[in-house]
Amino acid sequence: MNDYKREVTDVEGGTNVSEKYKDYIKNNIVALYRRKIVPPAVFFVFILVITFLSPVYSLLKPTPIDTSKSIKEQYESSRYIKGTLNNLYFTGYTKEWLSGTEGYYYYTNIGGDCVIVLLSPDTCKQGEPIIDSVTIKGKINKNGKMESELLSKLAKDLSWDEEGITSTLSSYNINEPYTRGFLTYLLLILTIGSGIISLLMVLLYGFFILKPNLSTPVLRLKAYGKSNELLELAEEELAMLPQLATEDMYITEHFFIEISRYGIAIVPINEIIWIYQYSTLHKFLWHHFKISYTLHITANKRLYIKCPKNEKSDINGVIDYLAEANHSILVGFSEENRIEVEKIQGEFIPIRRLLHFLSSRVGK
Repeated sequence: MNDYKREVTDVEGGTNVSEKYKDYIKNNIVALYRRKIVPPAVFFVFILVITFLSPVYSLLKPTPIDTSKSIKEQYESSRYIKGTLNNLYFTGYTKEWLSGTEGYYYYTNIGGDCVIVLLSPDTCKQGEPIIDSVTIKGKINKNGKMESELLSKLAKDLSWDEEGITSTLSSYNINEPYTRGFLTYLLLILTIGSGIISLLMVLLYGFFILKPNLSTPVLRLKAYGKSNELLELAEEELAMLPQLATEDMYITEHFFIEISRYGIAIVPINEIIWIYQYSTLHKFLWHHFKISYTLHITANKRLYIKCPKNEKSDINGVIDYLAEANHSILVGFSEENRIEVEKIQGEFIPIRRLLHFLSSRVGK
């Protein structure tokens, strides 16, 4: 454990242990993830409601085609259908979109009605005259302007009057390309993807609530030793009352601890290599509101911590204390400190080697 010593005793042993800070880190980890679990849980419920109330569910689980029912009856129960259609005849007309053919218009009999069916080019093999049988997934739509124009042209081709063909054909059509379009796939991906992500977040945060010692803030300590032992040592030192405490930052004998609404961090003091303060001026248009101060901490093993929106005096006190506790800490933001930290962390070494190699090759 990097020479961290457990020197804490209980009250009977003569050391004053504060009840306020007993299991303080773990309790705050639980509280943190209880807050964080609410947004993804609400969003997941929202996705479920949207899925079942919108056409998304029907698109994911289309209703089987019932050729004994009229297409109008099926439209009233579900907008999306899936199944096998028989005896489809090409009308000779296509639907164009941008610079390509979106689909080919066919007609067939469903439930005693003659129904217009728009098939994708690959489904109908680029306009096959007669299709004996085909299995499709499509959307039922009411005939629009395009279908009305198609009926008018079809009436002339068949030497029928338009009123006669309108009474013969269904006022609903089936559109197969709609279920294969980019926007449809994008809608499904966004809906399913966001639902899965939100559910995984709920499960993960729920696990952290049940097992705070396996949460992210604790697992980060694995870089410095056994995370559970380091957590227990930090808890014990904090329960002994911190050597320095602000509203959400604490310093014990061996650890810097941040516990705020933005997150929780535990860092061994002897692993810290750079600390500095960064100020941000908040303004809207020409009006200046206030200045907020953020403590930045860089530790070994590429651990970076930000403690935002603290008082300047609190940050200065923390910086002074940490610098005194660990004299090897670089204090203040400067180009020299940044370069030194890069050397310590070994950052960009592969890139620099590659650039050096390329420059040497170009020089030749």
